[in-house]
Amino acid sequence: MFDPSGRRVLVLGDVMLDRFVYGAAQRLSPEAPVPVVRLSERRAMAGGAGNVARNIQALGGEVLLLAAIGADAAGEELAALLGPAAKLLRVPGRMTPVKLRVIAGRQQVVRVDEEEAAPLADTAPLLEALPAALDGAQAVVLSDYAKGTLPPAVIAAAIAGARARGIPVLADPKGRDFARYAGVDVLTPNAGELAEAAGLPVGTDAECEEAARHLLTRIEARAILATRSEKGMMLVPRDAPATLIPAMAREVFDVSGAGDTVIATLALGVASGLSLEAAMRAANAAAGVVVGKLGTATCSLAELEAALREGDGTLLTWPEAARQVRAWQAQGLRVGFANGCFDLLHAGHVGLLHAARGHCDRLVVALNDDASVARLKGPSRPINTLQDRATVIGALAAVDAVVGFAEDTPLEAILTLRPDVLFKGQDYRIEEVVGAPEIASWGGRTVLLELLPGRSTTAIVERMRS
Repeated sequence: MFDPSGRRVLVLGDVMLDRFVYGAAQRLSPEAPVPVVRLSERRAMAGGAGNVARNIQALGGEVLLLAAIGADAAGEELAALLGPAAKLLRVPGRMTPVKLRVIAGRQQVVRVDEEEAAPLADTAPLLEALPAALDGAQAVVLSDYAKGTLPPAVIAAAIAGARARGIPVLADPKGRDFARYAGVDVLTPNAGELAEAAGLPVGTDAECEEAARHLLTRIEARAILATRSEKGMMLVPRDAPATLIPAMAREVFDVSGAGDTVIATLALGVASGLSLEAAMRAANAAAGVVVGKLGTATCSLAELEAALREGDGTLLTWPEAARQVRAWQAQGLRVGFANGCFDLLHAGHVGLLHAARGHCDRLVVALNDDASVARLKGPSRPINTLQDRATVIGALAAVDAVVGFAEDTPLEAILTLRPDVLFKGQDYRIEEVVGAPEIASWGGRTVLLELLPGRSTTAIVERMRS
């Protein structure tokens, strides 16, 4: 993991206003075969380069956003959303791009774009502001959405100014001609953009690498990082073997802005001194977080830390676990809590945790540490250490986070995390469950789950001994 605090990234590119209309669709319109969405909520947020800036801030980095917008109401709304971290040059007669998305449940129904993608007629104000914006930056992001803010002259000036200062440049490119990004350190096209620019297929791993290397023979760049949706990412350096990593998303609800998250995380990683491969792995994990959210989303540092640990059985510290639970709850997700020794994992454990995950959106499992297992089960236990047990439990698809606790009961853990749902087996009554009154006091609930008969670690141990 890296520490992004104090790392400053300059983001230069196309900003837009993303509007979201949320509601429920329960019938089709009698006027046309389209769903009728009953409005329940409206949201607005910065998109494009603005979303890159938001992701950098969410991860704890510092950002300066430099962009041109229209002198219109949408531009004023964008300025208010972005605040002092953005230097927005208002251009009379220019339209600020607006994208309206209608969401029914968790499904995007339609998108409506208002824009005029004309090249910036007068680049002088942007070029004049560029040198001061570059000073103090540890990385530069060119966020090109082909809306006209980044004509070749502005791209060339930004790359030249950054290289003169020894600052790495990363570009999210658009169009067929990537030659205008000559001199960048990393290009981050998606698979479709890579295929269009190279004029080659990218369906297989070999084809993707061949297309990237073909572009590297024509463009001065250090590397190409191709984002490939469910196929993950491929990093193709100019003078080194390619690296391919799988996608990390468990659930995909909305891919809006995922590319912004990738380049924001990649830039912060590079600015923090990570290798390109390590920064790519962080970016891949962050992308897996945001596609599990609705809207133009961001990834927090706590979410990134948890995603990087996911599946490796790494125990969260209590501050990390508390931050993660709060982040999930802030997204409107129900957090469940289960606890136990889980010394020898068996079918009963797996069934219980799978059933628990069906009652919540995220599941935290708290494991008794080795000393408390010995107090509860006897001096010959545990058979497996806390770290080994965490590795096994953390590898289960039903489990989203693992923590350890030293007390004989999980009450302190429950009070620290304040989950929404507490799980226990049906061999307990509600009044016997530690933490049930506390859970109820903040509006949560306790769920007793059916147990698979005849399965227990103690019985397995006794059979082994006999």
